[in-house]
Amino acid sequence: MLTTRLVAPAGKEAHGQAEQFTKGVLTRSDLDPTSPIRQFHKWFAAAQRSGLVAHPETCCLSTASLPSGRVSSRMVYLKELDVQGFVIYSNFGTSKKAHDIATNPWASLTFWWEDLERQVRVEGQASRLTREESQKYFETRVRGSQIGAWSSRQSQVLNPTEGDEEDDGRRILDGWVEETERRFEGDKNILVPDFWGGLRIIPESMEFWQGRQNRLHDRFVYDRKQQPAEDGLGEWTLKRLSP
Repeated sequence: MLTTRLVAPAGKEAHGQAEQFTKGVLTRSDLDPTSPIRQFHKWFAAAQRSGLVAHPETCCLSTASLPSGRVSSRMVYLKELDVQGFVIYSNFGTSKKAHDIATNPWASLTFWWEDLERQVRVEGQASRLTREESQKYFETRVRGSQIGAWSSRQSQVLNPTEGDEEDDGRRILDGWVEETERRFEGDKNILVPDFWGGLRIIPESMEFWQGRQNRLHDRFVYDRKQQPAEDGLGEWTLKRLSP
C-alpha cells in the first residue's frame, strides 16, 4: 500500500526540475500563410534532415468510442501524406481503433520531435482508403509482414494452451501464422485482406507547437474555414494560442 505521493522526476538534474526549451522560436512569419499541409511538409523535412529524430513518421493515433466517449491511443507510423490528409495502415476488422471509428469518425494524430522541441497535433475525421489504394501499399511490404497482416486477429485475447506451462498464449498466434503461410505457399503475389488497409485522417485543425523557456511556448493553430475542394486545399484560418 502506497503511503506517499509519487512524483515523477523531470529532466536529468538532481533537483528534478524540468529542462528548459531553448532550441527554437516560432512566429507567424515562419509559417505557411495558407496551408498547414505545406507547413507540415516543411517541419517533417526538417526533422528528417536534422539527424536528431530517429523516426519522424512516428505518431500517436487517438480515437474515441461512442456513446461512452472512452479514448484509446496507440503509436503508429505515418505512411502517406497528400493534400487530402494523413494516411496510416492497420487492421480494421478486430482492432480497438476499428470499433472506435465505426461509432465515431473523429480522430487525432500527435507528432513529437523531442530533440527539436516541436510537436504537431492533427484533428479530423477518418475514412478508409479504397481496396485498390491499400493494395498498392500492401505490395511494398515484405512478405513476412503481409503474412502477419493476414494472420493477426488484432486485439483479440490469446489464451495459454491448457496444460502447457511454457505457453503464455503466443502459440495461438504462431499457429495462425503457420496456417497463413500454408495458405499462400507458392503464391508470389498476396492480396490485401478485406479487414486491413489504409485510414486517412482529413484534418479540420492542425496545431504547430515550438517549446520555449518557462513553458511560454509558441503555439499556432490552423482551422479549416470551408470544406476542401476537389484539389483538397480549401481555406484555413491561422491563429496564435496562449501556451
